[in-house]
Amino acid sequence: MRGRTVAAAGLAVAALTGATVIGAPASAGTARGDGVPAVTGAAAGGGGLERFREQKITWHRCRTGPDDAAGKELDEAKAQCAEVTVPLDYARPDGRTVTVVLSRLKAADPGRRRGTLLYNPGGPGVPAMSLVLQVKQAAPAVAARYDLVGMDPRFVGRSTPLDCRWPTGAVGSAGPDRRTFERSAAVARDLASRCAAHRDVLPHISTRNTARDMDVVRAALGEQRISYLGSSYGTYLGAVYLQLFPRHVDRVVLDSVLDPARYGPDLTRTQGPALNALLKDWAAWTAARHDRHGLGSTTAEVLATVNRINRAAGRAPLRVGRHRVDSRLLPMALFHITAGDSPQAYAGFAADVRVLRDAARGRAVTPTPTLEAVLSGLSAPDDGTTAVQTAIMCADRAASRDPRAYYRDIRAHRADEPLFGPLTRNLTPCSFWPVSPAEPPTEVRNDVPLLMVGATGDPGAVHRGQLAAHRALTGSRMVTLRGAFRHTVYGGLFSPRDACVDRFVNRYLAEGVLPAGDVSCPGGPSSGGRSTR
Repeated sequence: MRGRTVAAAGLAVAALTGATVIGAPASAGTARGDGVPAVTGAAAGGGGLERFREQKITWHRCRTGPDDAAGKELDEAKAQCAEVTVPLDYARPDGRTVTVVLSRLKAADPGRRRGTLLYNPGGPGVPAMSLVLQVKQAAPAVAARYDLVGMDPRFVGRSTPLDCRWPTGAVGSAGPDRRTFERSAAVARDLASRCAAHRDVLPHISTRNTARDMDVVRAALGEQRISYLGSSYGTYLGAVYLQLFPRHVDRVVLDSVLDPARYGPDLTRTQGPALNALLKDWAAWTAARHDRHGLGSTTAEVLATVNRINRAAGRAPLRVGRHRVDSRLLPMALFHITAGDSPQAYAGFAADVRVLRDAARGRAVTPTPTLEAVLSGLSAPDDGTTAVQTAIMCADRAASRDPRAYYRDIRAHRADEPLFGPLTRNLTPCSFWPVSPAEPPTEVRNDVPLLMVGATGDPGAVHRGQLAAHRALTGSRMVTLRGAFRHTVYGGLFSPRDACVDRFVNRYLAEGVLPAGDVSCPGGPSSGGRSTR
């Protein structure tokens, strides 16, 4: 269970009758309503995009070798895998190409097959191939009606790779003062410089191009329309696809929706109030169980314990087993509080904090298995994943290139966001990125019918952003899990499962029934599935 919740925290760091289109406008920055940039001259010749849309998909086994555990699991589930060729730059379809890799689980009930459902779990840059197995397990009624397809987006997972050879996976927190901030800025500058060798590719690693890749996949599959399930960043990808290709969507579910008008390198700046509320909720839960966790008998005492740990790490690195946890690492190590609000997740986080408290007191400690896994991941060289995630955000929206603006923002919020503010408000490699985005950000505004689900206390896709997306997507219906502090809410895929949310999503995907209006579900890890309108 805790392994799954830590994975959900990773998704937080770094958002279905058949959909009838009613005059959805083309996106800003496109020349036509089909999401493809206008091309002229040689780029328009040689068959253009049709050769990609009409390519034949050759399905095969998924396992690539004896050490490929994920491929073996897909094969055992009778999944199929394939490669699809797409243009690197859609404005030059006769130029360089890249490959995206797919997995497919055929509908369990072929006689009642609705079509294809493509799933994106978020990130950005999280591979989706293996995760279709979780969707099938979580929603067998949906798996009966749809071929489930997981696509590793361009440059992600098994698709054409990109590796900037980063020595670390994150810039981390700005720490307690100007000196530590400048140190984090130097890390960001160095990471950006390591991607400069790929400057011919970087502008094209955008969400807009991934959405275009999705449409090539749709056409190559022979589908007139495709259904979609996206969570976290996957909601932004879904919103961009809706905007570019409104006539090609069927039933769409967006779980924990990001504000499409703010998505980009600096989106984490919006998380402060939600993270504070989550930390306070955990502290209250822990204080009520002081006899078990020993971190304080009141909410204020538990929060004071966390603040003392933070101050101690700012003075000198904490010795946690074989690790040294300084002010840069500590907020990242504690960020997995965003993994969910179940009793198991809260108790596990309390155990981690207890270890850190003892380390702050100078005691010899052994990290919990979860804390060991988190710290090991933070100290390991990047395997390419974080660099690609960063490249996607840098290609989607330009970031401020003034480090002083970030430092002023961090200083302004030190009092109200002492732990996570220097992390979520810190600059990123996008402030020093070697190229600019090739296209402007997608302006999302349409009336395509779809279903949104999310929690009021979501620390990753904050509720204010969910509401902004709901206003922009005027054909949406929204199911809100009240009083819950979790990122993603459907199917128990990455956080505690909720029967009420699941009922609305499954009914929509399987039967095409959207709620008549917006709906609320009562929150809490043991919610009984009642709803209120």
